[in-house]
Amino acid sequence: MACTSYCLSPCVKLCSSSSTKCFQFQKPFASSNNLRFSVGPNFSISSNPQGSKSSFFSTVKCLAQKSQPSVSVNAPTNAGQRVVVLVIGGGGREHALCYALKRSHSCDAVFCAPGNAGISNSGDATCIPDLDVLDGDAVISFCRKWSVGLVVVGPEAPLVSGLANKLVKAGIPTFGPSSEAAALEGSKNFMKNLCDKYGIPTAKYKTFTDSNAAKQYIQEEGAPIVVKADGLAAGKGVIVAMTLEEAYEAVDSMLLKNAFGSAGCRVIIEEFLEGEEASFFALVDGENAIPLESAQDHKRVGDGDTGPNTGGMGAYSPAPVLTKELQSVVMESIILPTVKGMSAEGCKFVGVLYAGLMIEKKSGLPKLIEYNVRFGDPECQVLMVRLESDLAEVLLAACRGELTGVTLNWSPGSAMVVVMASKGYPGSYEKGSVIQNLEEAEQVAPSVKIFHAGTALDADGNFIATGGRVLGVTAKGKDVEEARDRAYLAMEEINWPGGFYRRDIGWRALPQKQFATRE
Repeated sequence: MACTSYCLSPCVKLCSSSSTKCFQFQKPFASSNNLRFSVGPNFSISSNPQGSKSSFFSTVKCLAQKSQPSVSVNAPTNAGQRVVVLVIGGGGREHALCYALKRSHSCDAVFCAPGNAGISNSGDATCIPDLDVLDGDAVISFCRKWSVGLVVVGPEAPLVSGLANKLVKAGIPTFGPSSEAAALEGSKNFMKNLCDKYGIPTAKYKTFTDSNAAKQYIQEEGAPIVVKADGLAAGKGVIVAMTLEEAYEAVDSMLLKNAFGSAGCRVIIEEFLEGEEASFFALVDGENAIPLESAQDHKRVGDGDTGPNTGGMGAYSPAPVLTKELQSVVMESIILPTVKGMSAEGCKFVGVLYAGLMIEKKSGLPKLIEYNVRFGDPECQVLMVRLESDLAEVLLAACRGELTGVTLNWSPGSAMVVVMASKGYPGSYEKGSVIQNLEEAEQVAPSVKIFHAGTALDADGNFIATGGRVLGVTAKGKDVEEARDRAYLAMEEINWPGGFYRRDIGWRALPQKQFATRE
């Protein structure tokens, strides 16, 4: 095994001949307690220019045989010491998590599987595109090989498939719920039944598998009314029907035409709630929960909240609609009863609870619309740029059941993200269009960060679009207006004829603001 063994101090970067294999260890290492690295033949080591070169030293041992490129970090993962983190997923949410974890003092290195070209090129994580994240054994093997001390699962599919179950059973700290607990998102019927049992406020509803019975109920209730696919439908399984005909068509598309496959074999017909939507996030350790900052997203594809629902076209934090008083109400009436209820049902929830809320116009009180069992996208982007606490440390505390007494620090002011999507989204869209001027866009104003959700590199090294939602242009400011102005200024710099974006993100927080008019 041909390798070089180093003791490294204080700040180092390990790079291979391939730009996609870069391991950055940014935090100073005390020379009295140096970590040891094994570095394969295709890696070079250089000290971070911002670190103290005088205290960088090495001990070299070379053996004679050839091996694959490798880097191992043999460091304890106890509280107060550094940990290697694997983020599961490859979208904008995962890019934001990698960005925050990279800034964590307790984090040595960040892997992302599969990741994407933007995550890799930004240096926010080392992407592992060949790791099958639905293969629990493969993920466990990777974690053991690279001494991963924390796995953070981003998307819902690996959670529902039981990835967290396997990792926890293997003794690997995992931030994300078991497949049983993930049913809070995987089945809207499960979530509604839990609400009924534990007195959690939600919209009136009934569940159906027969289209005629569903239509009869819709006729009795009248329109507007909401039709939901029971299972996971990539954020597209909710139809807000303004007429009876639209509701009937939604029922037929799910129950008769199989529009969402098995996810739509059962539908929930729900009362239409009038008010303002908001997103509420809480970190949960099985028994306790702590709130994150508030955020509000924009689901509809078009300006003025028109057109079909999407995964989210933009978001901002904090959300003025969620006052401190309302946040307390949400914790006491929705989040904590859910955590206690799940524990009582024998499936403790460990991870992030994302409550989609409606602040009812008639009562001013929150009702639960839906649960997601992972960070929202794009809300995660605005939360992660505002988070000042050590994310790795906090997530490890959740995995250990130690959130009691933990508080989070946030930057003052506001943050906003505007999503750039491929033309045609959320319907069919073309892939492969070239995106230019991203570096220039990040430089137009302070605190601008572009998160990649669906990008790859072509043969010429250009970013190309590979998904529906492709970029999340994010900015911070002293208030929502400044954050918004900076985000849209960056949008103007991006050259992507194949993309589009909403021009009114934040309109509820800035009702009198004149919005961008660029097509």
